[in-house]
Amino acid sequence: MKFPSLLKDLFGDIDWILVGSIIPILFFGLITMNSFDGYNFFFNRQLIWIAFSFFIFLLCSIIDFKFLRRTSVVVFIYAVAIMSLGILFFVGSIFSGAQSWLDFGFFSVQPADFAKIALIITLAKYFSRRHVEIRNLKHLIVSGVYAFILFLLIMVQPDFGSALIIFFIWLGMVWVSGLSKKHLAVVFLTGLTAFLALWFFVLADYQKNRIMTFVNPLEDIQGAGYNAYQSMITVGSGGFFGKGVGYGTQSRLNFLPEYQTDFIFAAFAEEWGFLGTIILFICYGVLFSRIIGIAAKGATNFETLFALGVVIMFMSHFFVHVGMNIGLMPITGLTLPFMSYGGTNMLVSFASLGILMSMKKYSRVSNRDVSKNEFVGI
Repeated sequence: MKFPSLLKDLFGDIDWILVGSIIPILFFGLITMNSFDGYNFFFNRQLIWIAFSFFIFLLCSIIDFKFLRRTSVVVFIYAVAIMSLGILFFVGSIFSGAQSWLDFGFFSVQPADFAKIALIITLAKYFSRRHVEIRNLKHLIVSGVYAFILFLLIMVQPDFGSALIIFFIWLGMVWVSGLSKKHLAVVFLTGLTAFLALWFFVLADYQKNRIMTFVNPLEDIQGAGYNAYQSMITVGSGGFFGKGVGYGTQSRLNFLPEYQTDFIFAAFAEEWGFLGTIILFICYGVLFSRIIGIAAKGATNFETLFALGVVIMFMSHFFVHVGMNIGLMPITGLTLPFMSYGGTNMLVSFASLGILMSMKKYSRVSNRDVSKNEFVGI
């Protein structure tokens, strides 16, 4: 077999428009975190993570992931997610007040990112079998328990941002599975009750301050409201055309903290302005629409729900991150997919897209909703 033909067989089903939408996002992230002064720790490390993650993306795209439909595999993945979160309480490293990292020396791993994909797989499996019965409150409760276990383990680290994404993944997948309005009311009442319980018994003081700062960020500019205030100033100072790459005073002079991760959108908006922001939003819009298109063509309900879960995860990260950078959401410490610095999130994001490409490729040999073996453990 000739080499070009081999490449076509292996990677011919990859959605290169989707990949093309990610490339500018990666570039924007790299150029924003580039220090331009000879010391580029984040830039250099991010390049390595991007290269490795893209390799994982290609690798996942050629693996047939039909085995993810098996109950035993889903149980194993979910159990690994729980164990990886649980082990943090014994050997986890503390960063920014949260014990949410496993430190391996040269690199660190955040199990919460893996837990998001584990939850998507678990819910896709559960709802693919019971989508016609989703209006039954029992299935809403059972799926909620799956999500709540991961939510609680992440919340007590405490990592409010990742816990919020776990909730949005569950709510979004329940929604696309056919949630009734009556049950939606139950969800919000339950959410309100859970929030009150978290406020009085779980949330740390700095997390409460972040929420109160969201209500009035100008109340404590030098304290809890400093990050939110500086982020809003940074975004607004970019104007229409921005200050130019490398000339963002708020981020480059360290007025804006964590500009390579939690506030990378603000740092980008300062240097690229409103025009650059529109281009960035278009790239994310293309990414989201391509994933939704893959979901619409899923071979089975499992593939469709998995793809929808992935896009819900990405969209939740996007809207919460941008929202907190412009003062519409509380500061939660969430990264922006494919743009913020971070190896674990980059790896999980590319791996999830690789799985989607695999499902897209192998869907040609399946018929939607007709495989009798789809939901049994074989």
